[in-house]
Amino acid sequence: MKSTAGSDAAKQRAGEAAAEEVTDGMVVGLGTGSTTAYAIKALGERVDSGLDVAGVPTSFGARQLAIDQGIDLVGLDEVDRIDLAIDGADQFVVETGDCIKGGGAAHTREKIVAAAADDFAVVVDETKLADELEYPVALEVIPAAQPGVETAVETAGGTPRLRQAANKDGPVVTDNGNLVIDCAFGPITDPKTVALELVEIPGVVEHGLFVGRTTTAYVGTEDGLNVHRY
Repeated sequence: MKSTAGSDAAKQRAGEAAAEEVTDGMVVGLGTGSTTAYAIKALGERVDSGLDVAGVPTSFGARQLAIDQGIDLVGLDEVDRIDLAIDGADQFVVETGDCIKGGGAAHTREKIVAAAADDFAVVVDETKLADELEYPVALEVIPAAQPGVETAVETAGGTPRLRQAANKDGPVVTDNGNLVIDCAFGPITDPKTVALELVEIPGVVEHGLFVGRTTTAYVGTEDGLNVHRY
């Protein structure tokens, strides 16, 4: 699972606070990332104490961590609904609740799970906060479509870059067998419009802009926690 900058203590506060919202019998979406890992570990401790939940993981990493914590898992196609999805973000705007995800290359599954959930809780530390989204937007792309997608992104005013793997030669390959193209747009003043433009590009499986989905945000700080509801 990806590791990013930010205080471990702040991340832990955010993750554990979201996990406290889980009640007996819930189906919970388990996000991907270093902050969400604290939520999964906290859920594992509560499961050890008798909490009955089922988790829907968003990536191989989230799945393995949940198994290690003793959390029962189900597939998205095995449940009618998800009560609560908990996930992190690469950048988050408190005023709107909009965020950018995809640093862990799991944003397609993360968005599917978030869309299926009655509530979507974002867990971040304060280093992820911004007044305006400007982090590169990750696109999961079918390999054969890479050239066309890059041209379309440039036409839309972005600068595309194929994400390269850190510990192997070649590009990052998602859990779905696709490529990731990171697209820099600079400050994104209208996330909804950009999101609609990106989803219309042939070959794009999903993008990392999460617009209008957050219901609660848990923001861990160096000495506390801020909770925002939408």
